[in-house]
Amino acid sequence: MADTSKNRFLIKTSENELLNQYWYSAATIEALVQEILSSASRVAFLSTPSVYFSLPKDSEVKKSSWVFDFDEQWRTDPHFCKYDFNKPEDLPGNLLNDFDMVVIDPPFITREVWEKYTKAAKLLLKNEGKVIASTVAENDGLLSELLGSKPCNFKPSIPHLIYQYNFFTNYKPTALAEKNPEIPEDD
Repeated sequence: MADTSKNRFLIKTSENELLNQYWYSAATIEALVQEILSSASRVAFLSTPSVYFSLPKDSEVKKSSWVFDFDEQWRTDPHFCKYDFNKPEDLPGNLLNDFDMVVIDPPFITREVWEKYTKAAKLLLKNEGKVIASTVAENDGLLSELLGSKPCNFKPSIPHLIYQYNFFTNYKPTALAEKNPEIPEDD
């Protein structure tokens, strides 16, 4: 298992299986943070609290970004927005068309759920906004259709999830362009 000793979120926050919460490894979170810091200035984190809360506190990206999540344990954060993916339009009007990136990791991998997350992402994003999405490789065609995204070389390590996910972006990534050394090579 990956070393979590340097990631405060992973140390302090337990996964909630009832909400399908499975955190990325510390190294995967670090790669995502590096990708975000080099590619965006204002980010909407849809069901990705582990990444939002791992951004450097003093970074401009953290100060201008928001986390959208169903789990209200983070409601005291000034940039928390309660988010129910079944109501994708139920978003604060002042945040619409306001973000240059969304990071998405839904609790379910079905087309219906991805369509709802896509609707929310498109409402939150500015024109030409960037997307980082996390799902199974089998959803490649679906994410290409909905978000114009392609799989990245970097695959996330999610220690307590039984199947392998991929990252997908609608732009050419930098930190996610290399393979993740935590993930064994495919045979």
